[in-house]
Amino acid sequence: MKYAAIRQMAAEGLPVQVACRVLGVSESGYYGWVDRPPSPRALRHFWLTDIIGQIHRDSRGIYGVRRIWAEMTLARHISVGREAVARLMRCAGLQGLSGRPKYRKIPNGGPTASDLVDRKFRRDDRDQLWVTDITEHPTREGKVYCAVVLDAFSRRVVGWSIDAHATAALVTNALGMAIEQRRPAEGSTVIHSDQGTQFTSWAFTKRAIDSGLLPSMGSVGDCFDNAVIESFWSRMQVELLDRKRWKTRVELANAIFEYLEIFHNRQRRHSALGMMSPVEFETRHRTAAA
Repeated sequence: MKYAAIRQMAAEGLPVQVACRVLGVSESGYYGWVDRPPSPRALRHFWLTDIIGQIHRDSRGIYGVRRIWAEMTLARHISVGREAVARLMRCAGLQGLSGRPKYRKIPNGGPTASDLVDRKFRRDDRDQLWVTDITEHPTREGKVYCAVVLDAFSRRVVGWSIDAHATAALVTNALGMAIEQRRPAEGSTVIHSDQGTQFTSWAFTKRAIDSGLLPSMGSVGDCFDNAVIESFWSRMQVELLDRKRWKTRVELANAIFEYLEIFHNRQRRHSALGMMSPVEFETRHRTAAA
């Protein structure tokens, strides 16, 4: 590392003799290092660093050590240790995005259903438990509101809706999309939400019951009663919403659509799914069941 630093200093115009004296190495040792061909280990590190950089760019700078290591070993079948990936990422100055959930208090519109989940979100098959919620984000034109319906089994976004206003129609449209796409059997799916006024509305409740869903609601202002969707919003906030200032509602709406349908559902590797994407996880589950 000292020799590499000396070479960089020399490229910037500092005499090699001075750089060697400052770093406490001999000139002969430096020139011997310059003339020496790179070792097989160094060549492999150069190759791995190039692959790591490509994966990091393809993930839009989101993936950290765990997901880059999973991409290399599971998708590209490269034999490399996780600690080696972490070390090479540090040397290359690469890191993933991380963030803590920003919990918010939900206005109470009066509960219309009891809590059928009780913070037990693990399920054995798809369409047994859906969780839903709303988030908001500003643009220069005004706020954009997004409602999502998430399958707790595969973390797949099965329904979503985007609007300039947080109305009952916003959440009802997201639920309607989930019902049309998945067509769950009557009485087999729990739809879990908070007690926001949109979810306690007549339109949302009727749409759920008419479709054979079982409504469920957590307590007021308790983020842990809907922890799966809160975790999803936290990642979306870090990986998309907070990464730039959005000019128009249309620009942000298009970015949200691309994040939900393309990146999250079909590309993003989830630690809760064994580093598979939601679509891949559901496909493998159906194949194993068959």
